[in-house]
Parts: sequence; structure tokens; C-alpha cells
Amino acid sequence: MKLIRIYIKLVNGINQWVGNIFSWVVAVLMVLTVTEIIMRRFLNAPTIWSFETCTHLYGAHFMIAAGFALLHGSHVAVDIIYNTFSVKKRAVIDIISYIIFFFPFNVVMLAYGIKFARMSWATWETSWSVFAPPIYPLKTVIPVAAGLLLLQGLAIFIQKIHLAVKGEELVYD
Repeated sequence: MKLIRIYIKLVNGINQWVGNIFSWVVAVLMVLTVTEIIMRRFLNAPTIWSFETCTHLYGAHFMIAAGFALLHGSHVAVDIIYNTFSVKKRAVIDIISYIIFFFPFNVVMLAYGIKFARMSWATWETSWSVFAPPIYPLKTVIPVAAGLLLLQGLAIFIQKIHLAVKGEELVYD
């Protein structure tokens, strides 16, 4: 049980750290967007790199923060009926949902993400645009995000099993 607590604390800490670091990407996006607006509207000198750079940064931010969002319960959920159930019933529903939906999705995303990243690195893939930034770092984010999400999902899954069996939250601090 001690190893399980260490695992949960470690995974939570990693996803919290990644979320804290990558939250700053939003500030970078804001600066880039404001810079592009000033360049385009006031100086009549639009850039060719701004839109695509912002798109890539947002994609990386969106993907890599998935584990952080799961840690804090920020993913979309329909709780109208779910909240009427007891804590143990909710835990059982979560366990079933993780087995049917979460884990298969993440395994597929991880497997295909590794494949896409490997192919992209092998060809030094770039964008089709005039700016043509490299795509391989962005495609590497897919398996990294899937891995972080899978680790966080497993930590939560273990906590839900403990809750369903024992009827109490697993304390890991």
C-alpha cells in the first residue's frame, strides 16, 4: 500500500508541475497575439509566422495539460444524475467508465502518438506553409501527453477502487 501511495503522490506531483510550467504558454500566446495585432493593424507589417506559431503553442498547451486537468477534475462531465448517487456508487461508475472508455482511448492515443512522432522525426517533417516550422516536436507532445494522462488516470483509478472497496478516500500525503 505504501508503494501505491508513493505512486499517486509522484504522478500527482509530476502533472501538477507540468501544468504549472505549461500554464505560462498562455502568457506567451497572449504576447504573440498582441504583437501580431500591432504589427498587422498599426504598422501594416503582418508576419508569416505568428498564426502558425500560436496554433502550435496552443496545441502543445492543450495536449500536455490533459493530465493536469484530470488531476483537478477539469475535464467535461455530465453530473446531473451522477451527483445523486452515493460516493461508493460513483466510484463504481468511474471504475467501469475508466475500463470501457479511458484506458482504451489512452492506449490507442499513446500507440498512434508514438508512431506519428517516430515517422515525423524520421522525415524531419515541417508544415506545408510558407513559414514551414518543424512539426516533429509538436507530434512528440502527443505520446508525452498520452503518457501523462495515462499515469494520472491510473492513479485516479486506484483511488476509485480503494473508495469502492473500503468506502473511504485513499490518503497519500
